[in-house]
Amino acid sequence: MVKTADKKEKIEKTMRPPIIVVMGHVDHGKTTLLDYIRKTRVAEKETGGITQHVGAYVIEAGGKKITFIDTPGHEAFKEMRSRGAKVADIGVLVVAADEGVKPQTKEAIEILKAADIPFVVAINKIDRAGKDVERVKKELSELEVQVESWGGKIPSVELSAKTGEHIDELIETLLLVAEVEQFSEDPSAPAEAVIIESHRDAKRGATATLLILNGKLERGNCMVVDGVASSVKILEDFQGEAILSAGASEPVQIAGFGELPNVGSPAKIFEIKADAEKCASEKRARPTSTLF
Repeated sequence: MVKTADKKEKIEKTMRPPIIVVMGHVDHGKTTLLDYIRKTRVAEKETGGITQHVGAYVIEAGGKKITFIDTPGHEAFKEMRSRGAKVADIGVLVVAADEGVKPQTKEAIEILKAADIPFVVAINKIDRAGKDVERVKKELSELEVQVESWGGKIPSVELSAKTGEHIDELIETLLLVAEVEQFSEDPSAPAEAVIIESHRDAKRGATATLLILNGKLERGNCMVVDGVASSVKILEDFQGEAILSAGASEPVQIAGFGELPNVGSPAKIFEIKADAEKCASEKRARPTSTLF
């Protein structure tokens, strides 16, 4: 009986794009790497010359989608995890080839291990004169991060986020990891998301970027965040284009929240407003709980 139930569950679930989080020591090239991938893989729309910070974006490689999230820092990622959200599926640990392991590298390793997600080591800045890739691998091995070329199981890619050298190899490696892990979702389940960015827009009020973790979000739905129910009146993709719906692993922008949501807060989506208001009321009654 158990095997039949397991089989049924697998049939109902569908594959979804992997969600990648990039971490590393300050100035080791995390932002440069994210920017290079976005600029070369995402068709940019005309923004009048203003480069906006993007909290998350989606690329397509080999006919498959990958979502990258740019967390504002290690603390924000830890906060998301502490609130019960499994935000990322795969990590990328960026280490500079000319500097090696630094304090925030160690912190990132601890976070990735605590999150219990597979990760790939990106040894960056191989275009630098003072690079020492073997030293980086040795220092990582001392922290129990054994890369494949040192007899371990963790994939590593030597690259340059500045020139783009071997970044395609990194993307291919991430797709291989995703293929092995088989990330899935239940499209029929009530949608759940997490706030990865929020700010006050002068024209649109409280606005946030959400990452959908499961299910489907549609314009006109209601959502509960931080014990406040709001209607989804403005729904946009990561490039600011109006959309009617979005599914798992997709980052979306939503405007018109009753209050400014906290980064890391979970969002539960409802089709019926009364259900959302009831959930919000119950949530406020138990403020110490962070999960729905």
